[in-house]
Amino acid sequence: MERLKNCLLKKPSKNDLDDGLETATEYTERWTSVRIIYYTMFLMSLGFSIILTGVWPYLDKLDPHAGKEFLGWIVGANPVGQMIFSPLVGWWGNRLGSIRLPLLCSLALFSIASGIYACLELFPTHQKYWMLYSRFLIGVSSSSVAVCRSYLSAATKVKERTSAVSMVSLAQTLGFIVGPVLQGAVTMFGEDGLPLIKNKLHLNMYTATGWINVFMGILNFCLFLPFVFKEKRIAAREAMMQQGLQSEKETWKSMKPDYLSAWTLICAFFILVFNFVFLETLATPLTMDMFAWTKGEALYYMAWIMAVGAILASAVFLMIDPLCKRIPEQQVLIWGGFFLMVLGRAVYIPMSDSPPKLALAENGTITAMRMEDSASAYVYGSNFTDVRSNLTRVDFDYSGPITTMDPNATDGAKDLLGCPPTQEWCKTTKGMTISQFLIGYAFTAIGYPIGVTLITTIFSKVLGPRPQGTWMGIMTGSGCLSRALGPVFLSTIYTKYGLYWTFGSTAVMMAITMLWLWQMRQRLVPIPYDVSCKGEELVAVIAKQEQAGEQKKTTEDAADQQLNGNPKATGDS
Repeated sequence: MERLKNCLLKKPSKNDLDDGLETATEYTERWTSVRIIYYTMFLMSLGFSIILTGVWPYLDKLDPHAGKEFLGWIVGANPVGQMIFSPLVGWWGNRLGSIRLPLLCSLALFSIASGIYACLELFPTHQKYWMLYSRFLIGVSSSSVAVCRSYLSAATKVKERTSAVSMVSLAQTLGFIVGPVLQGAVTMFGEDGLPLIKNKLHLNMYTATGWINVFMGILNFCLFLPFVFKEKRIAAREAMMQQGLQSEKETWKSMKPDYLSAWTLICAFFILVFNFVFLETLATPLTMDMFAWTKGEALYYMAWIMAVGAILASAVFLMIDPLCKRIPEQQVLIWGGFFLMVLGRAVYIPMSDSPPKLALAENGTITAMRMEDSASAYVYGSNFTDVRSNLTRVDFDYSGPITTMDPNATDGAKDLLGCPPTQEWCKTTKGMTISQFLIGYAFTAIGYPIGVTLITTIFSKVLGPRPQGTWMGIMTGSGCLSRALGPVFLSTIYTKYGLYWTFGSTAVMMAITMLWLWQMRQRLVPIPYDVSCKGEELVAVIAKQEQAGEQKKTTEDAADQQLNGNPKATGDS
């Protein structure tokens, strides 16, 4: 534990202590607590995203009749729980005056709920509802995000806050990206996996993600114990000293934020997360439908795609700060974030010359496609010739002999590869190419990190140097709402109406938001941090300064004219 504590330490420089607000020991303890907050935010995002690529095949294995509509509810259960309980947990933290107990309870619940997800095999019936329940509980535990953001605004100085908020955004984004990568990494266990309890519980490529959450949740729980995490609040003390005011309330009322800009950024955050989570939710079923991948192949290939995306996103995070030193932050947000996200959605509109491969229909079509001399029980269609699968694949132009219908022929219907004929649009729409998918994902991997980081950073600056717990809670709630509605709403559109409606609607949504940000670009600027008076008082001060400058200039002009022999100059002036 001591070695872990040393890794979290941050020692101050001379400039960090010049303001006299804290000692070197207090500075180190404060930044240790902030870094623990970073890890907590990462874990909460990881707990949501780690199951996104694996939840569909896992659900299909536990209950083949659940359907993609129920998948949307399972994915949406997490943000619904977070959205409902975030205000309650925030109120609880304010009531206690401490965030330790709320976070310890949240992390304990997180570990228990993750354990339920990993042990779904133990439930004899209603497994899909237990999965839904476990994801809802993980969402409830994630309500600690609002408390973490509130503490972060109170535990950082004005000059540190932008960097701290940016690091939180980075931690959350990495959590969203790393989760699916970890899911892909555990595919080595396969669907059967290793038996933990004989014939009852297995460590496989689905349950391993739950156990990862359990382990990381317990570690985070330990980090919030009193001998590691020490609460340090410095923002109010700093503001009171700088402005010479007597109370915290009086201090933070001295500056009025631009509420229209704040709400604009909240709505933009909602749209951005809505589009990002939707893609991660549907990535696995989309690739299985378009490219006829098996469950194992979809997890394997998506793991590699998301791993490359994670590397690309990390490089983008390193470029944001130097880029914003040359280009205004709002311009980078609009063109580097939202414009690339619009392109990412537009690229996904089908452009292939041929329709997607259809999975064989149930019963009659399966029978019609069987051959008398075939040793294979099932026949599948695919546009791949060499893939990681033990399934037999042929095209659909076979017209060989028809045998008597075998009642057992439909037993493997749930494993049919390709776009299912039950989705009517599969029969009429064009397919997506693998190049389209990769290019669109690349645009998303670049645009989303820029968008989510700069929205949060600009939002913090627009609010000014004030406690931002309530506002950050609203921002968190908007992200929760988008993560709840996005998977349910768009998975339904995808299943019933197909690619054109799905990606066309999201592209239009992103484009409208981008245009509104462009209209608001002049107002997306920070409040001056060194102002010690209200907005109207600031105008008066500036007017007095200008008046004093004019009087000084008039006096100097009069003196010059008197020296030149023109005594009327003073009166004319």
